[in-house]
Amino acid sequence: MRKSIAALLAGATLAVTATPAVAQDGNSTRQVLGRILDVILGPGGSPQEQADSTDAAVPVVAPLAMDQVLAADLRAEDRARDQWRHPAETLEFFRVQPGQTVVDYMPASGYYTRVLVPYLGSAGVYVGLTPDPQAADGQRFADYFEGLPGQFREAAPQWNLTGAPIAVYGSQDVPEQLKGQVDRVLIFREMHNLLRSGAMYTELTRIRDMLKPDGMVGIVQHRARDDAPADYTLGSKGYLRQFDVIGLMRAHGFELVESSQINANLTDPANHPEGVWELSPSLRTQREELRRIGESDRMTLLFRKR
Repeated sequence: MRKSIAALLAGATLAVTATPAVAQDGNSTRQVLGRILDVILGPGGSPQEQADSTDAAVPVVAPLAMDQVLAADLRAEDRARDQWRHPAETLEFFRVQPGQTVVDYMPASGYYTRVLVPYLGSAGVYVGLTPDPQAADGQRFADYFEGLPGQFREAAPQWNLTGAPIAVYGSQDVPEQLKGQVDRVLIFREMHNLLRSGAMYTELTRIRDMLKPDGMVGIVQHRARDDAPADYTLGSKGYLRQFDVIGLMRAHGFELVESSQINANLTDPANHPEGVWELSPSLRTQREELRRIGESDRMTLLFRKR
């Protein structure tokens, strides 16, 4: 089913300006296409315009080699982060391949969007997934989660990406037809937000439902020292202990496949009073000795749905 979805979605990138196509004929792939276009572009248009958009020829965009992706002009500002985030090595470790359906969880400013969309190509699908505001324990996080899809939809067209079609959903709005169809879910530096917001159970349960039987979750997370006190590792400082993350994932139906030191930075003591945001790129306290550390020490973990 994924291949047929991907073929129909190939013309549904955020750069598309045509009227959304909302399928009414019961065909599941058309329903998925219509739903994604509706999320990206907003509802509207006549039934005939919708039908014409759905039936239009699907452009084929070959995936770019990773070195081409990383060298693209649109990543000029991102490249300063590459030395800390190792995108090529990280995606290889997560076994991400062109043509896959990949969920980028809480894609934020789009650092990995700008890598994944051209790398997956039009045979793939890129889904930006954000948390359900109703899953948050307080109004602060509910308001934050509520605004994320709109922020992404507003920013993404400016990147002029070609390759995989792009959709963005709150986890509460994922179409049934996409459940069980996802190859990879990637969670970059967001596990602490799931923990401290109280949304972890809801979100990891929905992520598990989206994955294929052999689907995998890749996690990069700010890493606390193993002996860090509990009040430092509950999410509010950004750092979590690696064995805690592994335990949380196991409790939610995933098994650890492999871990890596790709994103390790052992010069980071991971004990900053105001948390990870004292380091780059936030530099909250503007201390020169912290600027020299670079970005945080990070765990890199690959899990399989069980």
